[in-house]
Amino acid sequence: MTKRPILALTMGDPAGIGPEISAKAVLDEQVHRTSRSFIIGDTGVIRKALQCAGLSAEIHPITTPDEGLYQQGTIDVLHLGLADENQVQYGQIQAECGAAAFGYVKKSIELALDGLVDAVVTAPVNKESLQAAKVPYIGHTEMFADMTGAKEEMTMFSILSLKIFFLTRHVSLAQACQMITQERVFAGIKKTIEALKQLGLDSPRLAVAGLNPHAGEHGLFGREEVDAIAPAVEQAVASGLNVTGPVPADSVFHMGRIGRFDAVLSLYHDQGHIAAKMMDFERTVSVTLGLPILRTSVDHGTAFDIAGQGIASAISMIEATRVAAEYANAGVKLTSTQAERIAGGGK
Repeated sequence: MTKRPILALTMGDPAGIGPEISAKAVLDEQVHRTSRSFIIGDTGVIRKALQCAGLSAEIHPITTPDEGLYQQGTIDVLHLGLADENQVQYGQIQAECGAAAFGYVKKSIELALDGLVDAVVTAPVNKESLQAAKVPYIGHTEMFADMTGAKEEMTMFSILSLKIFFLTRHVSLAQACQMITQERVFAGIKKTIEALKQLGLDSPRLAVAGLNPHAGEHGLFGREEVDAIAPAVEQAVASGLNVTGPVPADSVFHMGRIGRFDAVLSLYHDQGHIAAKMMDFERTVSVTLGLPILRTSVDHGTAFDIAGQGIASAISMIEATRVAAEYANAGVKLTSTQAERIAGGGK
């Protein structure tokens, strides 16, 4: 029988939709059936989110994951006392909320590194709130990488049957273009192939997206493909990797979706984000690879415009929790240096 892994859901920014979607996810029947999930946050904020959504549930405060009841209709909350629900202003950038959101993440990492949870699922944080709180990280990925000592973290989107990896992410488009060198693309290819093998694909097929229109048309619309991307792909093929590219970005994601490739290496943030969200916005899940712990996340923001209205969809949070449970049960430890099967076989 498949076990129910213990998952820590961080509540996210208290002024956003994170508390609401976290509560809705824990109350979801599928989440309950496939995992023992609890929220790291503050009980008062969760209670207020339930009231806004017109939901009722028993909130069970805990101090450690093993105190959780993990019963349908009950929300176990590891209460940290970092945010006062009476002071939280929905939809507003607040330093206190940024600090609280960071505190929830920090606690989740401590629990995961101590082996007390099988995976972490993160609700959205607000970058401006983090900045207001003087948190020294721009987002989740940077927090997890630094606090776990990871050196080669990589983001993967899981959407339907497609996996999308990113060569660059939180930099300007101009800077991303400057970062596309043969050395960086080749390193990105190797890291992506390694990650796919860790996920259970013995001979993964990877496509590298082009940067320019029509993948540059042999230099007609830009030199990046000629000078950096194609040479990196050739170098990868020569080393025995199953890589194709550069493939024009207007078709490569569709080709991956229909099974021509197992994954696509996107060259910059929006290139892969737009493709994934057009396929299914709510079911796009972010997985951070290269960490000593398993972490999944929703791929949307704090939605300040609808926070506190009780109308936020929890589909992405539910899907992120489902993916975390699936990978945890597959026994795959997602590190950048070693694939470690611990139980149940690969995916």
